[in-house]
Amino acid sequence: MQKIYPDAASALEGLLFDGMHICAGGFGLCGIPERLIDAIRDAGTKDLTIASNNAGIDGEGLGKLLRTRQVKKMISSYVGENKEFERQYLAGELEVEFCPQGTLAERCRAGGAGIPGFYTKTGVGTQVAEGKEHKEFDGQTYILERGIYADLCIIKGWKADKSGNLIFRKTARNFNQPMATAGKICVAEVEEIVETGSLDPDAIHLPGIYVKRLICGAPYDKKIEFRTVRERAAA
Repeated sequence: MQKIYPDAASALEGLLFDGMHICAGGFGLCGIPERLIDAIRDAGTKDLTIASNNAGIDGEGLGKLLRTRQVKKMISSYVGENKEFERQYLAGELEVEFCPQGTLAERCRAGGAGIPGFYTKTGVGTQVAEGKEHKEFDGQTYILERGIYADLCIIKGWKADKSGNLIFRKTARNFNQPMATAGKICVAEVEEIVETGSLDPDAIHLPGIYVKRLICGAPYDKKIEFRTVRERAAA
């Protein structure tokens, strides 16, 4: 099966449609599938529901899709660095489902494992629990969270072989790995594609069976959300 595509637009061909649900990997600006996000923006696909740890920042990451008004709903745990997100939410133009970070990761992992729901103590007694089923186990209250299963997963990896076996680098592993399994089809972009068999099998973070389409998006600019430096000492 040929998995490698020449660019993001061709890798997404035939997969996009208005109103679809997308799981997008990344943690802040680390490990975001920026080539695939650009291709979705250029395709003009709208009314999107996107599950992602965060919504990028203004003009970067998923912030590009917010700017073009292609997103109908965000399922996220952290959105504090995006002024356009804030503006659309407060104006009633964007639906938002806030989800604790660990719960979001588990909802995606559960969806990929075929688990429709699970109980967790996280969020009990807060707005997160409103409208959700409560149940007691061993004298403790838990709430029911539903697994997430999307039409499309877009992720960013470090290295992959030609069979789609993939390695994430450090923080990029946080959400890309669970997101990759939580949908009908996973499209991945990586910094480097190597020959099958050249990666240590024990180092593989995501087996190639999950990756249906693959592109090399290099070169990348390493973007930093906040650059903080110390003042130089006096000479």
